[in-house]
Amino acid sequence: MREVAELNGDGIAPELREAVRHLNEGLGSPVSFRPIDWSLERREAGDEAIDEGLEACRALGVAMKYPTVTETVSPNQVMRDRLDLAVIHRPCRTYPGVSKNYTGDIDIHVVRVATGGTYEDAGHRIGYHSAVSVRIMERAPVEHAAHFAFRLAEQHRRDVVSTSKYTIQRAADGLFEEIVAEVAQEYRNTRHRRELFDALLAKVIMMPDRFDVIVTPNEYGDFLSDMIYGLIGSIGLGASASYAFTASHQPSVGIFDPAGGTAPDIAGKGIANPSGAIEAYGFLLEFCGHRQLGRGVVDAVRDCIGAGERTGDLGGKLNTREFTEAVLRRAAPRV
Repeated sequence: MREVAELNGDGIAPELREAVRHLNEGLGSPVSFRPIDWSLERREAGDEAIDEGLEACRALGVAMKYPTVTETVSPNQVMRDRLDLAVIHRPCRTYPGVSKNYTGDIDIHVVRVATGGTYEDAGHRIGYHSAVSVRIMERAPVEHAAHFAFRLAEQHRRDVVSTSKYTIQRAADGLFEEIVAEVAQEYRNTRHRRELFDALLAKVIMMPDRFDVIVTPNEYGDFLSDMIYGLIGSIGLGASASYAFTASHQPSVGIFDPAGGTAPDIAGKGIANPSGAIEAYGFLLEFCGHRQLGRGVVDAVRDCIGAGERTGDLGGKLNTREFTEAVLRRAAPRV
């Protein structure tokens, strides 16, 4: 049984954690959890909490992270910096009967470079009228993201789109596209094309079924995945995975978390939608070698929602525990 770091956060985090633990137990405990208190109170009290969490992630190579409040320091940014997380993977797909914006099928994998872009530099003011920040693009994380995207395409689909503003940001985005094109030469059976980011946003809204795997620099991936969640119907349905890599572009550390936030307005009421956390747990199981079981968990979430077994935010009547039980009934292996 593989041990997993469990980074416990704020707001609805305890309820999401309870749902995942209940599901894990119901599936025969394929992993065990090492709990670490990452609540705002403990993180703001000193460096001990962050250090403990990062040490566990390095030692175990895998973590389940729950939503955290950011006050002075972003835990997500600290993890990216100190664990060398280079890629954020956000699978985005439709759930039957949820979206009012798009009624077709969406199944898009957004592969986001986790570092660089404009997010690395908060910038500084120049007098009263101006401000400046530096845009950064580094070869190593782009190579990791490109290899991850093409390997994902080889497993499930046959098309990779790289997107940026390469005609305007000729140095930074130009380097990004240059690196992706170089990596593409190693994957002869996978189609690759590049799209300008603004044009791609319009195309995804109009024709999302034409896209499979999209690889993109840091902030663009942030914008894009949230936009696709809007088409799907709820950011609370999203799950995210962040990876560090070996020199040969193999994932060495995996951090899995729901894409939604802490939702303090409903915390403690037992009505939080655990879909994103449960799907993140499914991806974690796949990373830990339980591929069939993990895929079964992810599919069970979609099947529940499609069958009308939903939490209140999606128009259903189930609370957090009842929805988790519904997922467990579908995900548990048949004997």
